[in-house]
Amino acid sequence: MSERRTPSDPPSATGSSTHPERSDGTRSVHGGEREDRASDALTVPIYQTSTYTFVDSDQVRAYQEGKLSRDEYGRYGNPTWRAVERKLAELECTDDAVLFASGMCAATTMFLAMLPQGSHLVVTSDCYRRTRQFIRQYLTKLGVETTVIEPADPAKLESALRPETKLFFTESPTNPYLRVIDVAEAARVCHARGVKVVIDSTFASPINHKAIADGADLVIHSATKYLGGHNDLLAGAAAGPAPVISALRDAVGVLGGVLDAHAAWLLLRGLKTLSLRMERHNANGLAVARWLEAHPKVRRVWYPGLASHPDHAVAARSMRGFGGVVTFELEADFEGTQRFLDAVRIPYIGPSLGGVESLIEMPATMSYWDLTRDERYALGITDSLVRLSLGVEDTADLVADLAQALAKA
Repeated sequence: MSERRTPSDPPSATGSSTHPERSDGTRSVHGGEREDRASDALTVPIYQTSTYTFVDSDQVRAYQEGKLSRDEYGRYGNPTWRAVERKLAELECTDDAVLFASGMCAATTMFLAMLPQGSHLVVTSDCYRRTRQFIRQYLTKLGVETTVIEPADPAKLESALRPETKLFFTESPTNPYLRVIDVAEAARVCHARGVKVVIDSTFASPINHKAIADGADLVIHSATKYLGGHNDLLAGAAAGPAPVISALRDAVGVLGGVLDAHAAWLLLRGLKTLSLRMERHNANGLAVARWLEAHPKVRRVWYPGLASHPDHAVAARSMRGFGGVVTFELEADFEGTQRFLDAVRIPYIGPSLGGVESLIEMPATMSYWDLTRDERYALGITDSLVRLSLGVEDTADLVADLAQALAKA
């Protein structure tokens, strides 16, 4: 195994200063791809290699002395990664980005790198279950204490902070109820106490919300979702100021959760259409949410673009679009909700979100199957709760399909 060396840093993304006048549509296509080219090929190659060789001992010495910026070993760098990282940094309007093998790897590496032993963490209750599991099962072994608060309540956030608090972590929008955090207010509260703010922006994407601009210290993504956009890869990412990203890059090099070069290339290709895809995801999400809210067999709809959503005002102020995920509760029992799911013909039944294909699931039978009914209900996961991730299919076709399925609920 190659030992880690720390030469001069690889070319940084410098997203905050690279073509700030360009729109997200142009950044999606061109961001990060015109720098550090090794050939005249239009597309970035897949650097499918585990190591990098040196011409002679003088070149090794120049590298070790920090006089030569290049790669040494595949766990510490790859030119395909860097093209993706530069593009993400430009889209998030920040300095740099780093890739991981999955969204969970991004989250766990972030926690391990940013939370010293014996520190305190504040998180929100509406949160991806496996993130909560890592906090509960693993961070406690490091002596990290955690306070869980309700989303979107700055007063509760402020009261939860302690002298030993190092980090406030939340999704925005959250999973599954799509609560939207006032990131600017959370940053004001936390920064006054020396606490960093990390936002999981998976459900928003950098097209719909730029949390760094609102004051967050770091943004993470499950790039498996909207960023990749085609349900064909697993990846994670973090974007933020250069010193924070440098620390995370060192951490993932040690922990080993790096992204395969081919998956990085798939992510790069997916990002080229991110702006276009988000337009359709946003349009489908809003149209279907409005239609569901008016349907007599739907008890309630959670979607930030609806005036009925508790955080609609914050979302309307801070987001450009509201995404393609709609959570709703049927006027039905467990069996009726299953009949509805079994009757849909366009969305596939399955977990995940953010791809071009629509996906639908009952959290009670998917992510929370191993819990008792009482345990699920304590978390707000009822028998009739449905999460729908709308893809880029025709809106009218999606509505017609949902209509025929609801008739069978």
